[in-house]
Amino acid sequence: QVQVVESGGGLVQPGGSLRLSCVASGFTFWIYVMSWYRQAPGKERELVADIGSGGGSVNYAESVKGRFTISRDNVKNTVYLQMNSLKPEDTAIYYCKASRAGVNTYWGQGTRVTVSS
Repeated sequence: QVQVVESGGGLVQPGGSLRLSCVASGFTFWIYVMSWYRQAPGKERELVADIGSGGGSVNYAESVKGRFTISRDNVKNTVYLQMNSLKPEDTAIYYCKASRAGVNTYWGQGTRVTVSS
């Protein structure tokens, strides 16, 4: 049974930090590209960051470059998103996605991040 479970969201003040985690099971984690997406109220879901299967290839949305860091632990089947210098516009539900081109895509249920004073 495939599971993709995010955690670590919450309420944080502007300028603060959060670390999101996504634990996966039920598939061969290490061969999948892992991504973080977010969806703010009234907006479409957008890619925040992704990381290749070996961890050596990472990409970020321009809006989070220099503030967010994606990483993965293929032993723990976990991908992380370290978010620093958070802004109110980072408020969204953050989703974890596992993808293998042309084969499978799995989504988590999301974790809510609210940046507000």
